[in-house]
Amino acid sequence: MRGNGIAGKAFSGEGCRRGQESHRARSHRGTVSVLALVGVCVLSFATTQTAGAQPVAENVDTGFVIPFAGAPVYESVAPTQMTTPDQLNQPLGQQTAEEIAAQIGLEPADALTEEQYRDLMAGGGVGGNLEDAEVIDECARILTNTNGRPLYSGTTPSVLASYGLYVNPDGLLESPANADAPTRQVNTLIAPGGFVGTWLRNNGATHTLIALYQSAYTVQAVYGFAAQQISGEAQLVTNSKGDVSSEVGMSMAPPLWIVNFALLYILKPSLAAAMPAHWAPIPPAVADAVKSSPTGQVAFSDYASYFE
Repeated sequence: MRGNGIAGKAFSGEGCRRGQESHRARSHRGTVSVLALVGVCVLSFATTQTAGAQPVAENVDTGFVIPFAGAPVYESVAPTQMTTPDQLNQPLGQQTAEEIAAQIGLEPADALTEEQYRDLMAGGGVGGNLEDAEVIDECARILTNTNGRPLYSGTTPSVLASYGLYVNPDGLLESPANADAPTRQVNTLIAPGGFVGTWLRNNGATHTLIALYQSAYTVQAVYGFAAQQISGEAQLVTNSKGDVSSEVGMSMAPPLWIVNFALLYILKPSLAAAMPAHWAPIPPAVADAVKSSPTGQVAFSDYASYFE
């Protein structure tokens, strides 16, 4: 059931690197969760179930704890730990993505139209901005770094989404929640009153914004924000199930994964379908190195062999 499924416009690698470099130059305005700053401003809507969502069974032992587990009613919606090698970095596929969307309160009609998506990602429409569009595109690339969608640092490809890690254009291995990552810096764009919300309202997509706020995104963003604040520079999450403890990047923890899924789904459902279907434990030596690094980054070339 979980096959490949991805489509949509993508900027060139060179363009993405330019966007990342220019965005790095901006000040980091607060430490916030990956793609979840909007949750701070919608706390009054945060309940264990949001309008329109259809949560699955409660009390699922995923090995994550609060706040990293997110709202209990949505915990089992997120990826489970891989059990066979073929599940590593495997994308969800469109059918599974639609099932998840329904469970968190979204449907295809809530997403941008093809024309709206093209305008947004090309820096067009009313109030469009190419630099901001490039950052959004980089975020989508990082969060969908699954099989068939490698990221490149120079000529070196990497596919690491299941680990909740990625390699940036400078060849550094890090969590997508790292302060250096576009997936962290994009929060200034999705914050209430920021570029994305303003663009949606100005370009006939207010219904998309409303649908997002009425979905599980709202409550999960609050959990994600809390998780982000206590995870230091490394932005890794400990999973403990039975007698086994392991580490995975913040982007694979249930609340952040669902927040990111919802955001990609409203952009283009096929993007959400390319997100990882399962999470994988980071090799212990790599996790230790990332946690020991003052920046939460290590040279990928020093640890690439652990992912072969």
